[in-house]
Amino acid sequence: MSKSNVYFIDFRTTPKMNILQKLSRLLEKAGISEIDFNKKLTAIKIHFGEPGNMAYLRPNYAAVIVKAIAEKGGLPFLTDSNTLYKGRRSNGVDHLQSAMENGFMPAVTGCQVVIADGIRGTDYREVEINQKHCKTAKIGAAIANADVLISMNHFKGHEAAGFGGCLKNLGMGSGSIGGKLEMHSDSQPYIVTDNCTACRICEKNCAHDAVHVTKEDKVAVIDYVKCVGCGQCVAVCQYDAARVKWNAQKMQEKIGEYALAALKDKPSFHINFIMDISPNCDCWQFNDVPIAPNIGIVASFDPVAIDQASVDLVNNAPVYKGCVIDDHTHHADKFSAVFPHTNWKAGLEYAEKIGLGSREYELVNVN
Repeated sequence: MSKSNVYFIDFRTTPKMNILQKLSRLLEKAGISEIDFNKKLTAIKIHFGEPGNMAYLRPNYAAVIVKAIAEKGGLPFLTDSNTLYKGRRSNGVDHLQSAMENGFMPAVTGCQVVIADGIRGTDYREVEINQKHCKTAKIGAAIANADVLISMNHFKGHEAAGFGGCLKNLGMGSGSIGGKLEMHSDSQPYIVTDNCTACRICEKNCAHDAVHVTKEDKVAVIDYVKCVGCGQCVAVCQYDAARVKWNAQKMQEKIGEYALAALKDKPSFHINFIMDISPNCDCWQFNDVPIAPNIGIVASFDPVAIDQASVDLVNNAPVYKGCVIDDHTHHADKFSAVFPHTNWKAGLEYAEKIGLGSREYELVNVN
């Protein structure tokens, strides 16, 4: 497989060129104008940030991308799917409120926010991919129905995947709540009986008649013959009683398959912001000291190459003083140092194997 171009700018600025102007220049140099945006519904896949976490991307950066698309006749909107876990982004109403609190509103970004999988995470399309783990993928309807997909990714650590970047944002982020369950879990959900209040909301919302509250014990019980693993019980449970099981290696591969589904049959372009490189995901309501200094922004048509380049740039940078791996030793692999139990390479290797892109790249400096 031939090398893919990954275009790079650092954060150095001058009175004649601020960082937003540099970002605009990066987009053009990386070839975003090669995409036909005219009258095309263009999903800009972003993470709006869990309120309390301050490492999320500023909406000012989104405004530059929105403007670049709108000037070419496109119809851009910012989007993300609801979360599987409890938090301020687990349903469409709270998710929109969280986005606004963090500044993602038309007055700032120049476009609307659309929650990709709707109010309860059930608005999705099943996209056929016929891969090892997933024959179809449950992709948030607003993303699946878009004509063009642009990913705007905060590059940082992740407690299960090692790092979160383009592939994580596209795969996990585009999945509906049921899709997220499929990626996170190697089995069907289960009930923590001590937390169950017998409120029956899971029973009422199960489309497959697989959950019932028992008359004897007054707890929810899942019929695994009927259960399809859609994750709706996890989505609607208000008491943390319905939960998922974890399998990191398989999760990474499923993320790649879901990214493949999100990108299927549509032009795409990707931007990684290698800044505020927190050790944990932006899904937490807090962020720790970055593990490396702010490095720059990269753009590419190749989602695999852009993540590989971002990992290499972080690993070639010094350790940030006072962070979780600041133990006065050299860390050639920062993400493995933060999360020794993870293997971030596995996700990239699998994504390359299924044809998402190439790990071989040429870094093109356009400063």
